[in-house]
Amino acid sequence: MPLRPSPVDHAFRTEWAPLVATLVRETRSLELAEDAVSEAFAEASVRWRTDGPPNKPGAWLLTTARRKAIDRIRRDARFAERIPALAEAAERPQTEPQRFGDDQLALIAGCVHPALNPEAQVALTLRYVCGLTTEQIAHSFLVPTETMKKRLTRAKKKIEAAGVPFAVPESDQLPDRLEAICGVVYAVFTEGYASASGPELIRGSLCDEAIWLSELLCELAPDDAEVHALAGLVLLTDSRRWARTDAQGLPILLEDQDRSKWDGARIERGLVHLARSAELPGVGPYRLMGSIAGLHARSTSVDDTPWARIAGLYGALLTLNDSPVLRLNQAAAMAWSEGAQVGLAMMDELAGLLSDYPYLHSSRAALLAKLGRTDEASAAYDRAIELSSNDAEIRWMRSRRDDLTASG
Repeated sequence: MPLRPSPVDHAFRTEWAPLVATLVRETRSLELAEDAVSEAFAEASVRWRTDGPPNKPGAWLLTTARRKAIDRIRRDARFAERIPALAEAAERPQTEPQRFGDDQLALIAGCVHPALNPEAQVALTLRYVCGLTTEQIAHSFLVPTETMKKRLTRAKKKIEAAGVPFAVPESDQLPDRLEAICGVVYAVFTEGYASASGPELIRGSLCDEAIWLSELLCELAPDDAEVHALAGLVLLTDSRRWARTDAQGLPILLEDQDRSKWDGARIERGLVHLARSAELPGVGPYRLMGSIAGLHARSTSVDDTPWARIAGLYGALLTLNDSPVLRLNQAAAMAWSEGAQVGLAMMDELAGLLSDYPYLHSSRAALLAKLGRTDEASAAYDRAIELSSNDAEIRWMRSRRDDLTASG
């Protein structure tokens, strides 16, 4: 049985990002906010162990972080003018940080500033909006942890040097930021829906946050087709959340899911956003991915799913972005549409491009098993297990591999 997280660990998962967002607004410094919040958690790890956690952990952490920030500011003349406002905030009655609202939207807008390249934008948001560790982000980018640490440091320095404002974009600035913001929101959702590492396959809080951000963007840009398509995509995809894992937290494949557990309210909201997107000009990647999610949502089983249409939509996506991961998804659809041998041949063509991508090897393993090539399937699962950092996926793949060995 997994150990229950400590109060500090639990608070970190739920409070870290909102605390950083609030402190960034109040200090106008990403580095200062991060340091102050980190020091607040360090103090909590000592104080809470002896005194027990407070009734309102988020409020305690926010007040403590503000005081830590004041201490840092007093040692740095650059920030001297910010002391009075921050000191006044620190002396107010303790209140919880704002989890969903303008602070976090302002933080994400700053993290996707045009001065930063797209990879830095996503990495900063995963770190500061979502609270992922540098190691987790590095896994998502398929790069060493030290490389990602250097990227984050460079991006922070660039933000500080450029004087990037952490504020909700004005309406006339919003179009220039939408593509980057949408990309980051989708990256946040992806990390929640299929967590890169850790004990859980799904981090529902990240999915919820991405959905909230996507629908907030719809309010800010109601006439943008891709914004509505993004909202539709994340809602429709997340509708399957409660059917995707078993009682032990292990993955359940699409063909084995109990579709009565799919969230009808999310499906309905997602289809509304897709319909609105279809009324607006422009066809972009979120519109195409949303259409794929819509076809899944409307299907009663995998056999009822229009796999050829889905493969065609992936083909359209590849004309916009020739990504090997998209090619892998297309190959999986083709395996359902044209047979396991066809899908496997397409996957084998990606071996050089995705040699360190665990889902290539787990997908190959499933098709090899269908074709009766048990030894090759077992070896493919071994490689996927070696590359994966998610505990639930590793346990599931070991079980599948062991079943193959037993049956062989």
